[in-house]
Amino acid sequence: MATASNSVLFSSSDSPSHHHHNPPRTHLHLSSSRSHSVSLIPTKQSTSLAIRCSNNGDNNASSQKDTPIELKFPAFPTVMDINQIREILPHRFPFLLVDRVIEYTPGVSAVAIKNVTINDNFFPGHFPDRPIMPGVLMVEAMAQVGGIVMLQPEVGGSQDNFFFAGIDKVRFRKPVIAGDTLVMRMTLLKFQKRFGLAKMEGKAYVGGSLVCEGEFMMVSAGSS
Repeated sequence: MATASNSVLFSSSDSPSHHHHNPPRTHLHLSSSRSHSVSLIPTKQSTSLAIRCSNNGDNNASSQKDTPIELKFPAFPTVMDINQIREILPHRFPFLLVDRVIEYTPGVSAVAIKNVTINDNFFPGHFPDRPIMPGVLMVEAMAQVGGIVMLQPEVGGSQDNFFFAGIDKVRFRKPVIAGDTLVMRMTLLKFQKRFGLAKMEGKAYVGGSLVCEGEFMMVSAGSS
């Protein structure tokens, strides 16, 4: 790897010696880079010190560049698989819109994914030439993630069904299309156990970009 260097020349004029012959000259070559490894290399023709630094960052970048794309991205973790989700939620095909829970904090929040595929039954009609996930189904999927939090024993929930009691401040930021992975976080803001009423904040993302958000009010069917 070629690096630019600065040379400092010490000649007889720099020394207080009064000899008429020229003393041996010393060349100091300084090469800078990001690494802290340093090697001192003497040369035969003159007394020189070459300070060279190897750029280890380039090696790491090269290694990542050589990694096949199918090996670069880790899979989402599994906190609850589809069978565990089916034990909690009453929804079934074609309306179960949660594929995997990837994070769960008891009594606080849940993060889950919905793999959006062209085989989803709503795409033939919405729309045939531009497959976009309907916004109402994005809200429904987020509510189901909220149900996973709400129906857990840590919140005082049960295996009862639950219903929407209200939806507020819902905004759709970007379209969700076939091939996307919808990542949904639902956070419990307030739960009134006596009435089985829960208020939640929901946010949904695709590739780290916010696509939908809103506030959800849900009530346990056993309390209605």
